[in-house]
Amino acid sequence: MSNQLSRRDFAIRTAGFGLAGFNLAMRLAPAATLAEAEQASRSETSPAIADSYSLVDPELLPVLKQFPAFDLTAEMVHQFRQMPGMPPLPAPAPQPVERHIPGSQGAPAVRLWVVDPAPLEKGKPLLLHMHGGGFMMTDPNLMPRLQGIATDCHCVVVSVDYRLAPETRYPGSLADNYAALKWVHVHAAELGIDRSRIAVGGESAGAGHAASLAIHARDRNKRARSEEDLPICFQLLIYPQLDDRTGSSQPAPPAIGNFMWTASANRLAWSSLLGVPAGSSKVPAAAVPARVASVAGLPPAWIGVGAIDLFAEEDMEYAQRLVHAGVATELMVVRGAFHGFDLLVPNAEASKQFSASWKSALRKAFATGKAV
Repeated sequence: MSNQLSRRDFAIRTAGFGLAGFNLAMRLAPAATLAEAEQASRSETSPAIADSYSLVDPELLPVLKQFPAFDLTAEMVHQFRQMPGMPPLPAPAPQPVERHIPGSQGAPAVRLWVVDPAPLEKGKPLLLHMHGGGFMMTDPNLMPRLQGIATDCHCVVVSVDYRLAPETRYPGSLADNYAALKWVHVHAAELGIDRSRIAVGGESAGAGHAASLAIHARDRNKRARSEEDLPICFQLLIYPQLDDRTGSSQPAPPAIGNFMWTASANRLAWSSLLGVPAGSSKVPAAAVPARVASVAGLPPAWIGVGAIDLFAEEDMEYAQRLVHAGVATELMVVRGAFHGFDLLVPNAEASKQFSASWKSALRKAFATGKAV
C-alpha cells in the first residue's frame, strides 16, 4: 500500500500549492499591483466549516487523510520541476514520440509528445492535450495518461509541452498551444488524422489552457482567410481552471476548496501566469476564459468537476454560459469529490464513473461530431 500511495502522491503533487506560493507570486508581480493583491487576499471568505472531511466521499477519505497540506516555496517549485516523470507504459501500449515544431511568430520551438495507437490507420481523430500543473509545472504522470487516452478512445494524442509560468507570462503558453493546433492541422496527412475531428482538452490548468485555446481559435478563425481556419470539434475540460477571481476577489464558499487545491494556490497560479495579481483590475479579459465577453460559437464541451473542488462554482457557471450561448454542453458534478480525486483514488467508484463519463463523451464526439 505504501509504495502505491507514494506513486499517487508523486502523480498529484502539482495540485498542492500553499500560501507561501502566493507570496512567491507576489514577489514576481509588478510592485505597483501589490496593494491590489493585498486587498484581494483580505477579501477571502470566512474560515472553513467545522469538519470539511465530513463532505468527502467516504471511499475517497482514507487516502485523502494521508496527504497533509503543505505550503509551496520557490525551492519547492524548483524541486517539483526536477522530479522525473513516471515512465511510459511498456508495449503493447502505444509509445510516446517526441517532436519539435516551430513556435508562433519567432517564439522558441515547441516540444510535443505524439501517441498513436494505430500508426497505419488513416482518418483517425486527434486530441490536442494540455497537461495540468498550476501553469507552473508539468504533470509527472503524463506519459501513462496519454497512452491510456490514446488506447481507450482510439485516437491520436498530441500533448503540448508549453512554456511554464512565471518565466513565461500570458500569452506565451497560449501561443505554444496555438502553434501546436496549427501544426496538427497542417500535418494531418502525416499524422493519419481527420482534420474535422480534432478536439482539445486537458486537466485542471491544462483544461483551462484548452478552453483558452478554443476561444482564441474561434476568434482567429473569424478573422482568417478560409485556408487558415483551424476548426475544433470538441472541448474536454476535466476540472478546468477558468477564473483568476476564484479565491481572490470572489471568495470561495467555506465548503469548497479545502483539499488539494486551495484559494492561495489559485492566487499563486494565476498571478504567476498573468504577471499581475489574480482577481485584480489589471488582468486582461482575453487571458481568462471566465472573463471573456462571449462564449458563443465555441465547440461542444464536456465539463467535469468535484462538488467540493475549488473550481466547482466557476466550472458550473462556465457550463451555464455555454448552454445559454447555444453550445452543446455536458456537465458532471461529483458529490464529495475534491480536486484531482480521480488521480488520487483511481479505483473509487466515483473516480471510475468520472473517467468513464469523459471517455465516453470524447468517443461520442469523435464518432458523431464534425468541426464547423
